[in-house]
Amino acid sequence: MPVVMDADRMGRTLTRIAHEILERTRGVDELALIGIRTRGVFLAQRLAKIIGDISKQDVPTGALDITLYRDDLMRHPVGPQPLVRHTEIPFSIDDRKILLVDDVLYTGRTIRAALDALIDFGRPRAIQLIVLVDRGHRELPIKADYVGKNLPTSSKQSVQVRLQEIDGADEVVIEGEA
Repeated sequence: MPVVMDADRMGRTLTRIAHEILERTRGVDELALIGIRTRGVFLAQRLAKIIGDISKQDVPTGALDITLYRDDLMRHPVGPQPLVRHTEIPFSIDDRKILLVDDVLYTGRTIRAALDALIDFGRPRAIQLIVLVDRGHRELPIKADYVGKNLPTSSKQSVQVRLQEIDGADEVVIEGEA
């Protein structure tokens, strides 16, 4: 189970992404970060803090639950009931540039569901995607605007992002056979 990103590297990666965001957006007045539950929320909060420390301006953050927007919800009707959590977006997304944050970009289906869910809350001026890890294997035409690490994997492998807030440690590991 190789560790491909430890806590120090994860911190440096998030700082780099924060600087890229500031370079491309030229200001944070109309920005908001929305994390996809669960790990995307904590990554969005970390990025908002880093951007705030650099720019000396607060960036609003929110949390998006996509459970009911997933396209695989009805594929396994005899399976366990899905756990629906709260979406918390305490600001208007209308005419804002939304930075959608997730931990791993894989097939693109999670992001498609997140876009559908987000549009139910308003009409942002733009939506950009931030992912800590892009592992490839896309099934939908979705591409991240900001990527922490491109990590080519086989379809037999899985990428696990562990965060201090949930798992007690910051690391990214690859599990399974190559």
